[in-house]
Amino acid sequence: MGTSRSSHGGGSTSHGKPMAKPLCSTPPRPRPKLSDAVMADPRRAAAILSGRSKWANRTVLHYCFFSGGSHYAVPKSQADAVRHAFDTWKAVGIGLEFVEVDSLSEAEVRIGYSLADGSSASAVGRDVLKIPLTEPTTVYGWDLTTPYGRGTALHELGHVFGMEHEHQNPFAGIKWHEEAVYASLAAPPNNWSRATTFHNILEKLDTQQVQGSAWDPDSIMEYEFEPGLIDEPQKYDLEGLVPPGTLSSADKAWVVKWYPGNAPVPTVLQPFQSIAADLAAGQQIDCTFKPTVSRKYTIATKGATDTLLALFEEIGGKPSFLAADDDSGEDRNASITYKLFKGRTYHVRLRLYQPGQSGTTSLMVT
Repeated sequence: MGTSRSSHGGGSTSHGKPMAKPLCSTPPRPRPKLSDAVMADPRRAAAILSGRSKWANRTVLHYCFFSGGSHYAVPKSQADAVRHAFDTWKAVGIGLEFVEVDSLSEAEVRIGYSLADGSSASAVGRDVLKIPLTEPTTVYGWDLTTPYGRGTALHELGHVFGMEHEHQNPFAGIKWHEEAVYASLAAPPNNWSRATTFHNILEKLDTQQVQGSAWDPDSIMEYEFEPGLIDEPQKYDLEGLVPPGTLSSADKAWVVKWYPGNAPVPTVLQPFQSIAADLAAGQQIDCTFKPTVSRKYTIATKGATDTLLALFEEIGGKPSFLAADDDSGEDRNASITYKLFKGRTYHVRLRLYQPGQSGTTSLMVT
């Protein structure tokens, strides 16, 4: 899913029926085109599709709030709610780090707020890197200090980490009253077209994009739905679906699986010395490199594996993202060529999608 719009509000009609809530409106996101050879191997295809939006673990995500006279300027109370959401996710024990910065150009995650727009949005995972530096990667469109708003803040950050919408899980077993869904979403506050409703509600994710086979109706990534929209399971037809707006146990398990907090001791890279990495799918190796000469270096992998290779420079004691290369689904190896400077410390992280037949990849700096 690309840009995600979600709203958490409250209220009821004069007849006592819960009002429809403004929901995430995500534009269609092109699915990666994988070769016939990759698609012929379901395990490899699933590993690539489920992992492509995820960050290398222990990435430091810098975030910045729009301010001043910007259309997206974030009031302090709303910024504090987002900061609390970052803290809530971090308290789960994940390996990602979050650092607030003052300059939009230094932030991977650029956060805006606009009541006039009336919607919330966030790019999914590493897709934030495709957004121009002058534009927000995440936008909030209503009060985040309410219980529903606090859930919104958590939800959109879930997208930043690579999480998809839970009700589009193909294993959920949800059957919709489709015309009722179209009618509800066509009315205020959403005013959606049929195409937008189909893409955001009725369309299922590819089975290879999700992990496991269970649906979590309590997930922070689940929408709230009024009664009469869900045919099955029947309880939601009668009662509606109202997730608690907090991180569920499954949400916590998901984020810790992708971003475990136990950091291994990094391996030291030396020029022209190959390091072998025996990794299982989803695992990664962390390395450090301290150049003795300032010049262009090439950091590259070898082996018939699908990998994400990322390079960071240590600034102020924290790794700052420089470059990355993703060779998944391609008949090549990941490689980064970058000018590195004597006396500085660089971090190299190699995350494995699928180990291939040999189960071994190697890493070398030249």
